[in-house]
Amino acid sequence: MRKTARVPAIITTLAAATALVLTGCGSNDKTDKAHGTEPETGTCPTAAAPADAKPDWTFKGATGEVKVVAPTASHAPGITVDTPFTVTETTIHTLHEGKGDRVITVDDMVSVCYVGVNGRDGKAFDSAYERGTPASFPLTQVVSGFQKAIVGQKPGASVAVAMTPADGYGPMGGQADAGIRADDPLIFVLQIAAIDQTDGSE
Repeated sequence: MRKTARVPAIITTLAAATALVLTGCGSNDKTDKAHGTEPETGTCPTAAAPADAKPDWTFKGATGEVKVVAPTASHAPGITVDTPFTVTETTIHTLHEGKGDRVITVDDMVSVCYVGVNGRDGKAFDSAYERGTPASFPLTQVVSGFQKAIVGQKPGASVAVAMTPADGYGPMGGQADAGIRADDPLIFVLQIAAIDQTDGSE
């Protein structure tokens, strides 16, 4: 069973900000519990990352630094930002590889657990982990940095991306409702829960 929900405005492009999508209560994809890196089907882990966890990715920007603890099946990612953090080029880091033969394309609709952090102040502005439910959306309707982080991955992958304002909300003049200015770099950490087979085909 699925429930209908409004797409989080931070994920969508301006043109799609009012679109309705399905947020997961079910999927045909199975999780690999032995590795413990994928969320339960239709959910996002809400527990915080362990305070003493070592970062899985450390990235120095043009200014500032980001440290990321990868998400697992039992806890959300941890993100620490030395502010102000800026980047001159969008940088993507795969924390955990996905599996299977199916590679995600720009034409797919996906379900994703994610958290977004503003590089300017280090504050989280949107989190599917807090809500406990993945967001589902077509990749043609997300900001370009988010799209770049997902296209080419496989279901089950965990990815971190530090994106320039140009790949975030710069082209739209920022996102005032989320406290994002046009020149703010953004950091996302996400788990790809599933490819949504809305048309019934692989």
